[in-house]
Amino acid sequence: MNLSRIPQLKYTDSNTFFLLCGPCAIEGEDMALRIAEHVVTITDKLKIPYVFKGSFKKANRSRLDSFTGIGDEKALKILRKVSETFKVPTVTDIHTEQDAAMAAEYVDVLQIPAFLARQTDLLVAAAKTGKTVNIKKGQFMSPESMQHAVTKITETGNEQAIITDRGTMFGYQDMIVDFRGVPTMKQFAPVVLDVTHSLQQPNQSSGVTGGRPALIGTMARAGIAAGVDGLFIETHFDPANAKSDGANMLDLSLLEKLLTDLVAIQTTINSL
Repeated sequence: MNLSRIPQLKYTDSNTFFLLCGPCAIEGEDMALRIAEHVVTITDKLKIPYVFKGSFKKANRSRLDSFTGIGDEKALKILRKVSETFKVPTVTDIHTEQDAAMAAEYVDVLQIPAFLARQTDLLVAAAKTGKTVNIKKGQFMSPESMQHAVTKITETGNEQAIITDRGTMFGYQDMIVDFRGVPTMKQFAPVVLDVTHSLQQPNQSSGVTGGRPALIGTMARAGIAAGVDGLFIETHFDPANAKSDGANMLDLSLLEKLLTDLVAIQTTINSL
């Protein structure tokens, strides 16, 4: 895996973590551009390699009436506009083999949702696009088993694979991150910690996923200390009214202080 092969990814020689960050879902053009502009300003200041994240479609919802998107092509065109406007790469989730080819026309990184990390046809379809593929570790999978997910990408002829840990189910309504898995998975591909989804509290009786956003800083600092290569953080300027995953997103106003602290931690680790 070579970060510099991701189009428009800046600061790849900055010797710090890379960042996948943005809203859970694309709710509209104005919100996407507003969030992207804010994050780009911060990451340029701190020289953090940055990929804008936004789901063009949310297929894994608890309830039938949950928000799933504003329309596939409309959302993908917004992702392209973010990339063209701010000269940054973009990443989005895909859920079917058909999604892979469609999304690849608009974004630079294809993300495999955790609950689909074992779907061979989906991983192969993503790999065949030639795009970087970010595989989220299934909440039900061991770190060791992610070797096989990565192999599905590489044996298709694509060396651009990333693993993202988003926690492991702990009972029915909580997640834990086992940081012992970081060095294990780094043997197979660069490892990203999904800070915000690791703090989800899924399967609530209301059908709306809960979360513990007050621990985002704690989780992110632990990830950097454990040696992850990148961080995944969902953020929104109004989490309480976000259409998806608002309960575990970081308020956009808190992002700069968090990233500044994390870069300082990374710099200290690099000096040891």
